[in-house]
Amino acid sequence: MLTKRAFLGATLAAAASGGARADAWPSKSIRMIVPLAPGSTADIVARIFADELGKSVGQTVVVDNKTGAGGTIATAEAARAPADGYTFALVSQGTMVFNMGLYKTPGYDSLKDLKPVAVSGGVSNVLIVHPDNPAKTVADLLAQARAKPGELTYSSGGVGTSHHMSGVLLEMRTGVKLQHVPYRATPAGIQGVANGEVVMGMFNTPTVIGLIKGGKLKPLAVTSATRSELLPDVPTMMEAGVKDYVVNTWMGFAVPAGVPAPVLDKFNAELNRIAAQPPVREKMKAQGIDMLPPLTPAAAEKLVSDDLTLWLPIIKTSGASSDK
Repeated sequence: MLTKRAFLGATLAAAASGGARADAWPSKSIRMIVPLAPGSTADIVARIFADELGKSVGQTVVVDNKTGAGGTIATAEAARAPADGYTFALVSQGTMVFNMGLYKTPGYDSLKDLKPVAVSGGVSNVLIVHPDNPAKTVADLLAQARAKPGELTYSSGGVGTSHHMSGVLLEMRTGVKLQHVPYRATPAGIQGVANGEVVMGMFNTPTVIGLIKGGKLKPLAVTSATRSELLPDVPTMMEAGVKDYVVNTWMGFAVPAGVPAPVLDKFNAELNRIAAQPPVREKMKAQGIDMLPPLTPAAAEKLVSDDLTLWLPIIKTSGASSDK
């Protein structure tokens, strides 16, 4: 039987050991799971942070792209990973919020199986059509949709992405009926518009800006509350006459639930420090991504909770589902 002094000594030793382990993090390579394909906005953000995080902590950060099922495959894998701080995921409004309403069994619970670490930035979408489409305004495009209810097609990078939910919100705010055409990845969905396979799409501005400048896509509006610095001549959806329409998707990082608090806090500090670096902010700005104020893990978790309260009723009312 341990004496009181021996028990106290053992307790202090265990606490010191736990602290030492947190201080030593990371002592090996880190895996970052990304739910979208290379070339997507998520991938661009992931690689910027992976590079800087690797330099900062002196370990390799391996980006692991896992596409499909609106990001549920990748996010569920992250949720099942060991809670040791060596696996984390790039998450977004889509994977942490939209998927909770779109999937009956997404494979994870955003607030129970995952712990938000930090939120890095937000990005708006831009409504695009093929250059040959006669529509010059959103009103023109909506007229096309009303002329043939349910026939005007819009593409996305998959069910549950911000591209998909932008279309759902457009239907709800205007009363038009559209036909959603989900592609397996964002680049393919964009090409679907450029090739004339679908009529329109609403994709993250960074992923389509090159094709817009090259004359292969025509922008009609951006989904943010204010105009994009990348497309200053393109109106917002609200300026174009769609009331109460704003989609500005946030992106951040999450770890499996159960990661020790000291490691979580250190992870948060590193990511927030990286996000504050002028070179990183310039890279993000060049991609059309607006940096958000630094958040603690608790504040990031509240953001997820508040968004669930806002969006789940919208998804339910729309009838949108990945299970159909």
